[in-house]
Parts: sequence; C-alpha cells; structure tokens
Amino acid sequence: MSPPPAPERKLRLDATAAGLLLGCCLLWGLQQIVAKATLPQVPPLLQAALRSAVAALLVWAWARSRGIALFRRDGTLPAGLLAGALFAVEFVCIYIGLGHTSASRLVVLVYLAPFVVAIGMPFISSSESLRPRQWAGLALGFLAVAFAFGDALAGAAHGTRWIGDALAVVAAVLWGATTLAVRATRLATASAEKTLFYQLAVSALVLGAASVLRGEAWPAAWSGFALGSMFFQSVVVAFASYLAWFWLVRHYPATLLSSFTFLTPLFGLLFGWALLDEPVTPQLLMALAGVAGGIWLVNRR
Repeated sequence: MSPPPAPERKLRLDATAAGLLLGCCLLWGLQQIVAKATLPQVPPLLQAALRSAVAALLVWAWARSRGIALFRRDGTLPAGLLAGALFAVEFVCIYIGLGHTSASRLVVLVYLAPFVVAIGMPFISSSESLRPRQWAGLALGFLAVAFAFGDALAGAAHGTRWIGDALAVVAAVLWGATTLAVRATRLATASAEKTLFYQLAVSALVLGAASVLRGEAWPAAWSGFALGSMFFQSVVVAFASYLAWFWLVRHYPATLLSSFTFLTPLFGLLFGWALLDEPVTPQLLMALAGVAGGIWLVNRR
C-alpha cells in the first residue's frame, strides 16, 4: 500500500494560521490557571490522565463521524508510539517538576522548546533553516518571557529547586522532540486526528500509571467546578486546540509555529491577573512588546 501524498505545506503563516495560533496560545495560557485552581480537588497527574483519556475518546468519535481511519495499517504505529511516549513523559516532568520549583521558573524553562525545534528542523527540512534575523527573533521572544518572570527568577536557588529546573528543561526538549518526531516520520503524512489520537491514547495510559504509582487518590466527590475544569481541559484544550495545533504542524513551517508559543506564558499571566487577582507589572507589558517584536522578526519577509 503506497503512502498517502504529503499535505500541501505553506512557506509562511497566513491569517488562518495566525488566528488559530493566537486562539491556541490563549487557551493554553488559561489552561495553566484552571489546572492550578483544580489541584486542591483533583491531583495533577490524575487531571492530566483524565484529560488525555476523554480527549482521545472525542478524537475517535470525531474521526469516525468524518470517515477518517485511525486504525488502518499505514506504517505510522512506531512513530505514533514514540510521539505519544514523548508527549506523556513531557507532562510527567512538568507536573513532578512543579513540586520542586516555582511555576514561573518552570514555564520559562519549558519555553526553551522552540529552540529545540529551530535547531532540529534543518536536519529534517533544509527549507526551514533559520536566518540570523530569525534566530534573533527567537532570542528576543525568550528573553521577553524571562523578563516577564523576572521577580520569580531573582533570588537564590534553594532546596531541591535544581531538580524542578532540570525536569523543566527535559520537558522542553521532549516538547520540541515531539514536534520534530511528527515532522520527521510517517506521521507527517498522517491525518491530524490520527497524530493526536496516538499522543492522547498513549499519554492517558502512561499518565494514569504514573498517577497510580504516585498514590494519587480519586476525589471522593466531584464539585461543579472540578467537572467544569475537566470539561475545559479535555474538550476545549486537549481535543479542540491540540487538533488545531497538529493540523498547523502538518501545513505550516514548524519553526514559525513555535515562535508563537512564546505568547502562552504571557497569556497565563494575564489570566492570573483577571481571574486570580495577580498584579500586572510594567515587566509584563514590556514583555508583551518583546514577544510581538520577536514574532515579527521570525515571520517577516
């Protein structure tokens, strides 16, 4: 059976891509606030496992309704298992890391992922090699994010913070490696639904096992807030936004897409201000300007 033709790939981000990316980053920033607010009721790895499991079922139902085959033999199984394992371990590192370091430090370090993609993509597609100006844009975006979290990054390290920092760096490498795995293997010709299903199904199993091994307890009762949180995390974020992301990865340059993800932690700060009454400092406003400048440098003709 011959492999399906590769999808038409655009060289630049158009209005459709920019709109989807902006929506994804906004949802991913809000996801951090919602997950944090849910921790007193639902343990972290259990949240992640349930989110992946519910979203996997939704992807299966969506694909079935559209006649998209998820289980047809097309040679993507090894790559799908690899991408799913990378995706799962990334979230294990993030949630375990939060127990050792601050969320601000962790999110800054996790957003080293675009550099992993930028470094790896030339080995996959020579057309996606970055020019010095684009490297400067990525550097500006990362420095802007680090500047926004300057208060959290100031001060001496103590205790086991280095463990959390190391896990955050590992998570960043895994996130970038997942994007590269999708582009470098037969998953590049698979549907976005199948690519996402691999990651959600595998991660649901891995995260569920990790939750059991950590001894996380199932909530004795589910409040309306906890149910609403899991609906948001599963249906809106893990199903809808991730499906949009993998569609974008198949049709647009991965390096340009990754530059936009710098907006996610900044949206997290904005939602923290709006929903948790956290202050918005001049640092944040300057960081927003830096991110906008970095995205412009990466994407301008």
